[in-house]
Amino acid sequence: MGFWKTWFSTPESVSANRATSFEEHTGEIGSSSANGDASARNAERIVFSTERDIDLYELEELCDAVGWSRRPLRKVKKAIEHSFLVASMWQVRGNQRRLIGFARATSDHAFNATIWDVVVHPDFQGKGLGKALMKYVLKKLRSEEISNVTLFADPHVVDFYRGMGFMADPEGIKGMFWYPH
Repeated sequence: MGFWKTWFSTPESVSANRATSFEEHTGEIGSSSANGDASARNAERIVFSTERDIDLYELEELCDAVGWSRRPLRKVKKAIEHSFLVASMWQVRGNQRRLIGFARATSDHAFNATIWDVVVHPDFQGKGLGKALMKYVLKKLRSEEISNVTLFADPHVVDFYRGMGFMADPEGIKGMFWYPH
């Protein structure tokens, strides 16, 4: 239960680790066993990071796993470099780590931010980790005093974001888009 308490409690848990690029906010996940040291060495943990040095091929594999269309890696790299915030979520077992979640945000560095590219590997969906990743991103944005956070959601995940407190613009403003012909 310690994992969930860190996400649904006060923001001190994030600020306490601000100096490190990897932040562990979880206990063990998966099966818990009383096998002592062997169990602890092989424990599976979830770790969050704001480190931008992400293996683009590993990110591409994560996006492939959820069925996203491929994007040119040079443009993905540029998007990451120019993002205000990059958040990744890792499964850690012993010395091995695996990218299982990702999100990024752009911002005007004062008032507004938009969250993009939220993805959680299908093997880890339905376990509350998408919510934990979003709470991590929102806490990071709020720690920078960003007060207006927007995102674009595919129809099949709108209810997920509503459950996190996102809503259609209360003033009824509709987004508009321009695309080259």
